[in-house]
Amino acid sequence: MSDVLVQRDGAFTTITMNRPRRRNALSRAFLLSLTEAFREVADTDARGIVLAAEGPVFSAGHDFADLAGASHAEVRSLLQTCTELMRTIQSVPQVVVARVHALATAAGCQLVASCDLAVAAESAGFAAPGGKGGWFCHTPMVPIARGVGRKRAVEMALTGEVVDARTAAVWGLINYAVPDAELGEATLALLTRATQGSPSSKALGKQALYAQLDRPEADAYTYAIEVMAAASQTPEAQEGMRAFLDKRRPDWPA
Repeated sequence: MSDVLVQRDGAFTTITMNRPRRRNALSRAFLLSLTEAFREVADTDARGIVLAAEGPVFSAGHDFADLAGASHAEVRSLLQTCTELMRTIQSVPQVVVARVHALATAAGCQLVASCDLAVAAESAGFAAPGGKGGWFCHTPMVPIARGVGRKRAVEMALTGEVVDARTAAVWGLINYAVPDAELGEATLALLTRATQGSPSSKALGKQALYAQLDRPEADAYTYAIEVMAAASQTPEAQEGMRAFLDKRRPDWPA
């Protein structure tokens, strides 16, 4: 059976990590397969993507079978491959929600932090365990730190301890922690809310949002002004404005 399962259900597509025998560890081949799956779904008319997993954990991070004894250049190449997956998730036009049912550690936690949104079961946990081992979680901390802020990121990185789902929600690593039995329903509900409106407007908005997040405020405003002014001329924007003024539901262009 494939390590990556892709299933379309109505407007949404679920990409499932299906490598439970390796705790969904992110080997090079697995990273490439996941990246390919996201790119293939990006070219469809799906409105949203759920990233899910099978097995006892969501993802245990990098597969050390690829890394033990690897050269400097080989490890750099693997980390670049991993980064490409994370950046692909943020570049696809669809809204991507992580559905986290169990432990997400190191690059697995990085994967959750790189998704647009995330919902976790209350029994789930999140960690950057390198801080209590021999290989610090440098790359996983890039999106994690941007989600939780400096002090909490430093705590996660230095202690390596597991953060429970409720705490992760308070910290901003995930959007919601829900009872385990409600995980699927809650994920679908959030994705449904997040995909309302014009798909093309949403895709442009997602792209611009990520582009401005890491800029200084003045530069972010300069960039956002230009994007928003240009977007105002699109058929979707004009239809939205007219529908509001006419007090009717918008009819989005195909």
